[in-house]
Amino acid sequence: MSKGYENFNNLETSFRKSTLIQERIGLVSTHMYKQFLDYQHATLNTAEIFVEMIDNLKAIADSLKQSFASRGVTTENIYVEYDKDKTVVIINILWHTISLTTRCNYEPQALFRESAPPMFSGRIMAINGNYNELLDGISSRSEVMQVLLDKEVASLFVPADKTQNSIFKIKHLSNREFFLNSSDAAREFVLKVIETICGGGVYHEEGSRRSFNI
Repeated sequence: MSKGYENFNNLETSFRKSTLIQERIGLVSTHMYKQFLDYQHATLNTAEIFVEMIDNLKAIADSLKQSFASRGVTTENIYVEYDKDKTVVIINILWHTISLTTRCNYEPQALFRESAPPMFSGRIMAINGNYNELLDGISSRSEVMQVLLDKEVASLFVPADKTQNSIFKIKHLSNREFFLNSSDAAREFVLKVIETICGGGVYHEEGSRRSFNI
C-alpha cells in the first residue's frame, strides 16, 4: 500500500511540475511571439522607407548635379549606387561619401528610451564613408556593428505600427530624439544626414582635430 501512495504522490508531483513548466513557458512563448510579430512588421516598414530613401537620394543627386553644373563644377563625382536587395545605398557628393544601410537588423531589437517604454523597431543607419570599402573583408556580426557604430552619423528607428512616429537620432546630439511621421521620414532623414555631413568641413589633421560644422 505504501508503494501505491508513493507512486500516486510521484505522479501528482510530476503533474504539478509539468503544469508549472507549461504555464511559464507559455508566457515566454507569448512574449517572444509578440516580439517576432513586431520584428516582422518593423522590418517591412523599414524596407519600404529605405526604398523611398533611395528614390529621394536619386532626386537629391540630380538636383546637386544641376546646381553644380550651373556653377561650372564637374558633376562626375555626384552619383548614387545601391545593391540589388536594396539594403545598402551610397551617395557620393564630390569629396563626401555617405552610406545608408538596413544591414543592422539581425533580430528583434528595441530602442532604449530615457522617459518612455522601449520601442521595438527596425533601424536604418547613416554612416560617413563607403559601406563596401569600410566592411571589405569583415564578416562577423560584432565586427560589422563596431565599424557601423564607429562611422555612424545618425539612425532612424522605424516602429512596427505605421501610425506611430519614427525616431531620428543624430550621434553628435547624444540621446536627443526627433520624431518623423511615416510620410516624411525618408525625405527628412536623408536631407538631415546630408546637411550634417556636407554642411561641415574637414580640418587638416593635427592630433585630435578631424572635422567641423558650420
